[in-house]
Amino acid sequence: MAQQGVLLDQDQFCCSVCLDLLKEPVNTGCGHSYCRSCIEGCWDQDDKRGVYSCPQCRQTFTPRPALRKNGMLAEVVEKLKKTGLQAAPPVLCYAGPGDIACDFCTGTRKQKALMSCLVCLVSYCKTHLQPHYDIPGLKKHKLVKATAQLQENICSHHGKLMEVYCRTDQKCICVLCMDEHKGHDTLSVAAERTEKQTQLGMSQQKVQQRVQRREKELKELQQAVESLKRSAQEAAEDNERLFTELIRSLEKWHTEVKELIKAQAKAQVSRAEGLLEQLEQEIAELKREDTELEQLSHTEDHIHFLQSYSNPSVSSSDLPAIVVSPHQYFGYVSEAVSELREKLQGFLKGQWTKISSTVNTVDVLLPPEPKTREQFLQYSCQLTLDPNTAHCNLSLLVHSHSSSCILTLI
Repeated sequence: MAQQGVLLDQDQFCCSVCLDLLKEPVNTGCGHSYCRSCIEGCWDQDDKRGVYSCPQCRQTFTPRPALRKNGMLAEVVEKLKKTGLQAAPPVLCYAGPGDIACDFCTGTRKQKALMSCLVCLVSYCKTHLQPHYDIPGLKKHKLVKATAQLQENICSHHGKLMEVYCRTDQKCICVLCMDEHKGHDTLSVAAERTEKQTQLGMSQQKVQQRVQRREKELKELQQAVESLKRSAQEAAEDNERLFTELIRSLEKWHTEVKELIKAQAKAQVSRAEGLLEQLEQEIAELKREDTELEQLSHTEDHIHFLQSYSNPSVSSSDLPAIVVSPHQYFGYVSEAVSELREKLQGFLKGQWTKISSTVNTVDVLLPPEPKTREQFLQYSCQLTLDPNTAHCNLSLLVHSHSSSCILTLI
C-alpha cells in the first residue's frame, strides 16, 4: 500500500522534457525543475536567438540564466531509485476525445502525444519521443508541448518552419522568405514574442486596472442604488406622515369652522326667537289698545270720551327699535373659506413645482463632464458688472465644470 502511494506521487519527480525521474535536478528562474542535461539541451537550441524559455510555462529569459541544483529533489529522487520504483512498468495513456494522438503509434488506439517537434512537424508520445533525447542530431530539434496547430508554424510557400518575424509586413516568415523581405525590419519570432509578451503584460495590467476600476464603480453604484432605495422609502414614509398630518389639520379646521358656524347660528337664532316672542306680545298689546281707542273714538258720550282720552292707556315698551342686517349672514364665511382654498391651492401649486423639481434632480449618477462648447454652455449664466463700482481687480476662477459665467462690462 505504501509503495502504491509513492507511485501515485512519482509524476511530480519526473522531468517534463524526458518524462523520466529527474537526473541531477536543477531549477529555472520561474521555479520549474528539469534534468540538467534536458534543460541545457533545450537552451542550447535557443542560443542562436538569444532568448531562453521554460518548456512548461514559456516564460522567457535574457540572457541565459544560471541553473541551480535542487538538493532536496535530488535526495528524494535518489530514495525513489533505491526503492526500485523507477522500474515500475509504464502506464499507457491512450489519447481520448480532445487529446492529440501520437503520429508514430500504430493500431486502432494511439497513445496521447506529450511533445511536438517543430522541425519534424510530428507529435510524439513518451515512447516515441525518446530518440529526440538520445540521438545527437535530433537533440537540436525544437520541442514544444503537444499542439494540433503544427501546420500554422510552417510557411505555406516553402514548407519551412517560420522562425522570422517581419515587423514591416506584420507577419511570420521562414528563412527562404527573406529574399522577398529585403530591407524590412525583421527579427526572430522568439525575440518578437518576448517584446510582444511585454506589451501583452502591459495590456493585461491595463485591463486588470480597468477591471478593478469598474468593479469599484460597480460596488459604488450598487451601494448608491441601495442608498437610493432606502432614501426613496424614507421619503415615501415621510410624505405619507406629513400629508396625513396636513389632511388631519384640514379636517380639524373644517370641523372647527363647521362647529363655529353651527354655534353662531344657534346663538343668533335663539336671540332672534326671543325678540320675536317679545315683538308678538307687544303687537298683541298694541292691537288691543288700538281696538279700545277705536271704540272710544265712536262714543257719543262727551264726558266719557274726555275722561278716557285725557288719561290714555297706550302701552309702553322697553324693547329698543330693531334693525335687521342685510340677508347675507354666513356668505362672508363662505367667501373667507373660498379665499383660503384659493390661497392654499396656489401655495400648494408653488410648493408642488418645488417638490417635483427637487425630486427630478435626484440622480444616482453625476452628470457627464461637458466636452463640447454647447454642452459647457448648458451650465452658463450671464453676469453684468458696472465698472464704476468695481474698485478691485476682477479674478474669475472656474473651479469645476458644473458652472460657467459670461461677463459683460457696461
